[in-house]
Amino acid sequence: MKLRERSEELERKILASHASYSHKAVRQRPEEECPIRTAFQRDRDRIIHSKSFRRLKHKTQVYIAPEDHYRMRMTHSLEVAQISRTIARGLALNEDLVEAIALGHDVGHTPFGHAGEEALCQLVGHFHHNEQSLRVVDHLERNGQGLNLTGEVRDGILHHTGAEEPLTLEGGIVRRGDRVAYLCHDYDDGIRAGMLQPQDLPDFVKVHLGTRTSDMITVMVTDMIEQSQGKEKIGFSPTVQQAMDEFRAFMFERIYRASPLEEERQKGQYVIHNLFAFFLKHPEQLPLEFQEREAQWGRETTVVDYIAGLTDQYAIHLFERWFIPVRWGHGCGR
Repeated sequence: MKLRERSEELERKILASHASYSHKAVRQRPEEECPIRTAFQRDRDRIIHSKSFRRLKHKTQVYIAPEDHYRMRMTHSLEVAQISRTIARGLALNEDLVEAIALGHDVGHTPFGHAGEEALCQLVGHFHHNEQSLRVVDHLERNGQGLNLTGEVRDGILHHTGAEEPLTLEGGIVRRGDRVAYLCHDYDDGIRAGMLQPQDLPDFVKVHLGTRTSDMITVMVTDMIEQSQGKEKIGFSPTVQQAMDEFRAFMFERIYRASPLEEERQKGQYVIHNLFAFFLKHPEQLPLEFQEREAQWGRETTVVDYIAGLTDQYAIHLFERWFIPVRWGHGCGR
């Protein structure tokens, strides 16, 4: 028996009846199975080894160009994966599937966090990072070939946010694990930045979630496992859900829409607006692989794909290159 087949057999023995089984997974395009890894393990590895995932280490979570100890998109994705795997294990669901979805859910995110997402939406009328993440894994990775992921992973990536629920319980875990992760670690970073203190939290949140990041995660993860055990839907108890809603409203007021960060958000959006206009007018300045995509996708979509894939620092570098005068002097040019 191959190692993959042994792993698939183990899934059948230990996972709940309503879990997603890797041997049932279907890819966009048929391909030979890996002799070692299950389909979801293979998807996880493809995402980890992708260029779009590596770029997440230099993409903003909340604070633009922060110092070392603040979260970036990659650390956020890793925390979502850790939280989601814990929940999946508690519910006897497929840990490999939740890990693949969690690691891939933000690969289409823009530079400068949600400010960048809003900027592209302003420019083209419709842009959502979850849709771009699916586009990245389907079409843009591997020089336009895509990663050929399974339908379960693709669905989880697309529906980790937005109006529609994922088709799998594992996708439902990541959808909620994402919120647990970003609320708690953005709160932790907010304390580090001096923008809030634990005593600032609403009383209902302090009573039911606590004030320490680790305690908050423990409460929400435990509640999700207890409330979802044996059910065909992932969710929280009414009390914890209310506490999370109040926590989220508090974070929007004190962090996400706070005036101290607004100037930096506007700067990030200004960079994106100008780069978008520049590359629409000068597509010959795009990397060759993007120039070659214009015939298939059109210029506007190609420019959006390029800008959405930029890291914060490289977007700033391009802005400086095309819009900031060169410094001359001392007879040595630049």
